[in-house]
Amino acid sequence: MAKLTFLGACGTVTGSATLLSWGAERILVDCGLFQGPEEIETMNWTPFPFNPAELSCVIVTHAHLDHTGRLPRLVAQGYQGPIYCSRASKGLISLVLQDAGKLQEEEARYARKKGYSRHRDPQPLFTSGDVKKTLRLLHRLDFDKDHELLPGIRVRLHRAGHLLGAASLAITAKGADGKRRTWGFSGDVGRYGVPILQDPIPIEGELAGLVLESTYGDRRHVPTNAQEALRELIDTTFARGGSVLIPAFALGRTQEVLYHLAALADEGLLDPGVVFLDSPMAIKATNLYRQAHAEHDEEMIELVEQDLGPLRHDRFAACRSPLDSKKLNQRKEPCVIVASSGMANGGRIVHHLLHRLPDARNAVIFVGYQAAGTRGRALVDGADQVAIHGLEVSVKAEIRYLHMLSAHADCDELIQWCRGLSGEPPRVFLNHGEDPQRKALSAAITGRLGWARPEMPEVGHEVAW
Repeated sequence: MAKLTFLGACGTVTGSATLLSWGAERILVDCGLFQGPEEIETMNWTPFPFNPAELSCVIVTHAHLDHTGRLPRLVAQGYQGPIYCSRASKGLISLVLQDAGKLQEEEARYARKKGYSRHRDPQPLFTSGDVKKTLRLLHRLDFDKDHELLPGIRVRLHRAGHLLGAASLAITAKGADGKRRTWGFSGDVGRYGVPILQDPIPIEGELAGLVLESTYGDRRHVPTNAQEALRELIDTTFARGGSVLIPAFALGRTQEVLYHLAALADEGLLDPGVVFLDSPMAIKATNLYRQAHAEHDEEMIELVEQDLGPLRHDRFAACRSPLDSKKLNQRKEPCVIVASSGMANGGRIVHHLLHRLPDARNAVIFVGYQAAGTRGRALVDGADQVAIHGLEVSVKAEIRYLHMLSAHADCDELIQWCRGLSGEPPRVFLNHGEDPQRKALSAAITGRLGWARPEMPEVGHEVAW
């Protein structure tokens, strides 16, 4: 008997984790960090509802922290088996987890020093040592090939288009009746026709069930030219003597933003000398993107062949040290600063916001999903003030949100992806979305595809058949 247990990303877009059990075998798909308001983040400390040492294997759809961030905690609590991912994901996972381990340790030290924690001796969720152990367990899998992970259990990875190395999964096993059944996990589905990466590819073959993301299940991305929108905002901001801040996720969003900025520079519409990439992780991730030729779409391949590669290390100034970053806040001339984190909850972008939010000449452009409870969500929702480093900072800068730069498929694109499947799965479960988005996508799937109404599981929900 097969059983599916939902352990995260149910009614939220973080904490992705789903346990698939087949007889004695237990496969964990993703093990992500919960991010957002305190009541959500405290879920990271909840004990796993299984013995990590008894897991058969872990499969990761892609490198983002909301899909990988609890892997070191899983290892710290006894898991020693393989963690499978695509070839391109391995390097990105290494970057994001090493950074997260250092951040966990720094936050715990700071909490002890300042005494603001409710705990007498605050500890990190996991340590850099846990991360090292985790990275030794990573095993790379090729796309579009069947891989036997366990006796009688295979997985096939399909490109999801959301991020370098992002995959949708088809996990197949033989049931007690001797029939083989396949479970599909969409992971995070990317956009169609966007730069750098190949388009999403739907899972092949008949599915016994599908776990489908729903991040933007209620939205249609406005079909606006992203490059033109960036140019207009930059020109307007520069004309009034201000600078443009772009909080961008180090993995994925930064590289697409750089792509568009490079195009503007190539057309003579932007001086490349006023663009600064201020994120050590994004700098390293951009190098991985540049080298991943097998993942590039035709347009990107053509640009590289013409020596116009938008991700070349010499296209824009890279701020590698803290001192380089601090110098930007002393700069009086207009500039564009691309820095993480994408939701403005941490990283170097926070320091730039502290200095530039109170000045109405400046602009802040958000280019990715803003989870509930994050500083980015507060700014996008129109907050007059935000708390930064214990200070209430006045928001006078222009705040814009460019939905067309999102890495997540919208409702129409999710429906397009579903139409590419071999047929209607008997059961569809919507995860990785807040409830309004899940309900909207459920209605669209029923009304536009004629499928049975999808289910919307809560954390801890089990399905067996």
